[in-house]
Amino acid sequence: MSLVLYETEGRVAVITLNRPEARNAMSPELSAALGEAFDRFEADDDLWLAILAGNGQIFCAGADLKALSEGRAAGIITAEEGFGRFARRRRDKPVIAAVDRPALAGGFELVLGCDLVVASTEAVFGLPEVKRSLVASEGGVTRLPRRIPTNIAMELALTGDTIDVHRAHSLGLVNVVCEPGQALAEAKELAERIVVNAPLAVRAARRAILEGLETTEAEGFAIAAREGGAVSKTEDFKEGPLAFVEKRPPNWKGR
Repeated sequence: MSLVLYETEGRVAVITLNRPEARNAMSPELSAALGEAFDRFEADDDLWLAILAGNGQIFCAGADLKALSEGRAAGIITAEEGFGRFARRRRDKPVIAAVDRPALAGGFELVLGCDLVVASTEAVFGLPEVKRSLVASEGGVTRLPRRIPTNIAMELALTGDTIDVHRAHSLGLVNVVCEPGQALAEAKELAERIVVNAPLAVRAARRAILEGLETTEAEGFAIAAREGGAVSKTEDFKEGPLAFVEKRPPNWKGR
């Protein structure tokens, strides 16, 4: 059985954690398979966006504690790409998390590593690491306070308690809330709204937003100008206005 399922639909790759018997807990083997799936996705010029999902009763329960107790943490968290070879991965294409069930510990950190989140009413989110004398160091204590108010991030990180999808949505952690079993379908709909756009412009906008978060407003404008200038030199930059004038859908080349 493949630990990670890899499917494509048009411009979208669907990458699914497939270790349901172990609550999709991240083992060294699952980490390697997930990293290979994202390597494959990033290398495929025909794919413009990925959806990360989890098969079974839980999106991901975090690290495989048995593997940690056996001293195999290095395979779960790599130096360059982090937890699951994803949490700190450098990538250029957008990723949507489709969360139908609980995303806990490292599973929540996988979600925080995505650009957008679709979650069902059966999803919950939490950082229970402190309950096992661990620290949520793969995005939990770093990304979460940049997404939500600091005191709420403190609450989650220090208590280890979970929040439901409605609170997560109200805090801005979740883009779309849906019925149980519909997270992947809703994520695909959101993906289609993105992949109809010029792929290089989408990636440039993503970079500008992420880089701009770490700078002053003036520096953010400079980053946006740099990204816009690069896009203006592409074939797609000419195709967009031409398609509008000719009243037809644009034929993006990604170059």
